[in-house]
Amino acid sequence: MTTETPANTSSMTEPPSEQNQSRSKVNQFAEFVELISSMRFAISLLSLIAITSIIGTVLKQNEPMPNYVNQFGPFWFEVFRHLSLYSLYSSWWFLLIMTFLVLSTSLCLIRNTPKMLKDMRSWRDNVREQSLTNFAHKIAWNSALPRPALVAQVVKQLAQRGYKIKLVEKDNATLITAKQGAANKLGYIFAHSAIVIILIGGLLDSDLSIRFEQWFMGKVPFDGNGLISQIDGKHRLSLNNPTFRGNTMIPEGKTSDAAIIPQANGVFIQDLPFSIYLKKFIIEFYSTGMPKLFASEVEVQDHATGKTFPATIKVNEPLIYKGIAVYQSSFEDGGSKLRLAAYPMAGNHAESFEVKGEVGGTTPLATDDQYTIEWSGFRPFNVENMAANGQDLRAVDTKKSFNQQLATSLDQHSGSAAKGINTKDLKNVGASVQYKLRDKNGQAREFNNYMQSVKMDDSWVFLAGVRESPSEPFRYLRIPADDDDTVQDWMRLRAALLNPALRTKAAAEYANHALPNDAAGMKLRAQLQSSAEKSLAIFAGDGKVAGFMAVSQFLEKIPAEEQEKAANVFMKILNGSLWDLWQVARQQDGLPVVDINEKHAHFLQLASNALSDAFFYNAPVYLQLKSYDEVKASVLQVTRSPGKNIVYLGCVLLVLGIFSMFYIRERRVWVWIKDQQEGSEQSAHALLAMSSQRKTMDFEKEFVQLKTELLNSSH
Repeated sequence: MTTETPANTSSMTEPPSEQNQSRSKVNQFAEFVELISSMRFAISLLSLIAITSIIGTVLKQNEPMPNYVNQFGPFWFEVFRHLSLYSLYSSWWFLLIMTFLVLSTSLCLIRNTPKMLKDMRSWRDNVREQSLTNFAHKIAWNSALPRPALVAQVVKQLAQRGYKIKLVEKDNATLITAKQGAANKLGYIFAHSAIVIILIGGLLDSDLSIRFEQWFMGKVPFDGNGLISQIDGKHRLSLNNPTFRGNTMIPEGKTSDAAIIPQANGVFIQDLPFSIYLKKFIIEFYSTGMPKLFASEVEVQDHATGKTFPATIKVNEPLIYKGIAVYQSSFEDGGSKLRLAAYPMAGNHAESFEVKGEVGGTTPLATDDQYTIEWSGFRPFNVENMAANGQDLRAVDTKKSFNQQLATSLDQHSGSAAKGINTKDLKNVGASVQYKLRDKNGQAREFNNYMQSVKMDDSWVFLAGVRESPSEPFRYLRIPADDDDTVQDWMRLRAALLNPALRTKAAAEYANHALPNDAAGMKLRAQLQSSAEKSLAIFAGDGKVAGFMAVSQFLEKIPAEEQEKAANVFMKILNGSLWDLWQVARQQDGLPVVDINEKHAHFLQLASNALSDAFFYNAPVYLQLKSYDEVKASVLQVTRSPGKNIVYLGCVLLVLGIFSMFYIRERRVWVWIKDQQEGSEQSAHALLAMSSQRKTMDFEKEFVQLKTELLNSSH
């Protein structure tokens, strides 16, 4: 047996030819296109977008960075910042996902649209009699009519049902092919086209143009302070910027020709081709105090032509000029002039002094060089729900142990001034001022004080809010209003509590009133006076702790089995001593003592709670607004969104596509009719087949009806 060796074996070791390499690259590209345009790839992208949208809904977007630091802490703040979770919808990876989804859907359309259009035009007339017998919905019958008459009868029946019909003569027979609802495939084309159009519109209205100017034109966000007109050009976006969304705040009587576009690390200034002069800001209210109308009366001046014209901008009624829409967004204070009375909260001084300020400015605190007042906000009205009391601290309840009521009291200490209130009882409670007290180290606490007293739980109190950071809710000190609806009596009592001499005098007065003027009473008077003076000193505090917290720490030193009794005795002495301290303080200021009645007893109860809370207030002064000259400012949103109309078009196509897919049913009918010789008469044999993309009950019903009609008309 011999073995032949091939004459040329070099081909077994030679590298693939250039033609094979080219074919391999074409195949790889085709596979890549197949993957990109596949449904599984599009569904994966849509899943990522859905997950991103959930995160963007739960996590507030485009908030100031300090808010996120306070919420998540330094470590997670940096993690989320690197993932761009604070501005998801403008992050590079989200825009990349959107771009791939556009590409995927576009390739799917390019691949399938020609096939669908071809199928819509096709009559599918290449079928044979044998293939029709394989359909699930079919029927065959013999007719006494000759073939031409039967063809005419079938055509008439199908035409009455709205079918388009074509006749084909083949194999000595007549094929009737009919179709209806071919526009169903337009639904798929419209729906997929709508997705592409909406995504393109969304990308056009995204931050791509701003990122383009950052990448190729050297634009950088501005992160300092200063007048807008003096900000350098590298922080200003071009007038030709095709899309942007920013805000501009205009005080009454002022003009703006630029919008502020916030960024994660600063802001961009977007110059406008026109100026907006705010003549007047209008706000109207319902009877409940809720605002019902915001409107800005403005005058617009075109920079190119100098043309000016008046306009009124309302909520949902924007001004549209030169492709830029100006919406009424909100309103702010434009620099109102404030006059306040400042009451010292440290030391035994109750005399107030005047403080003036302007919203947006700063004022040094006259009594303390360490503090500066930063006026951050002013509201001439506040619509609150006053159906029930808020989170005020309660007076001592003798039916509970002191520790129980103290725990309840402290639990109610923080929270909204109107927490737990019935939302159906709204009321305008007047003006409020918001400010920060910043010390020499740069640390600041924020305060929010109401101008007028507010009725809460049948008691009139002045609300003084405080919080450590903007991410926290305000906690309110509730200062009871005196007979003259002022804070004077409470301030007088607070100063007296911190005055050892007045405490001693009040303790003596209490001992004199509490014990009879006989030998036994005289013997116990010194002891009771000492106890009263000590209770006032404990309540006044030692600088580290004061109020009911100090009382609680004092009682903890007493054996547990005696704490209940000791607490009742202590509180009785404290309440009596505080009453006399109040009267002593009034006499010192030349005022008469007040009558002992339920109203004044209730005032003292509220005053005691407020004195305890004042330790947590932790401010050198309490500022009460006395008068103001309001200056309104309108906040306008300025947008240029060329993608808006494109998105509208996409929405129309999406609606048409969905309706086409769900409410237009494609049906096709084939009827094969051939001659049949029966004796000396001509007759015909017919075979009907029907199909649809979706086998529904309506389709089954239509098939039965069509079958019945054709059988009845064929005899």
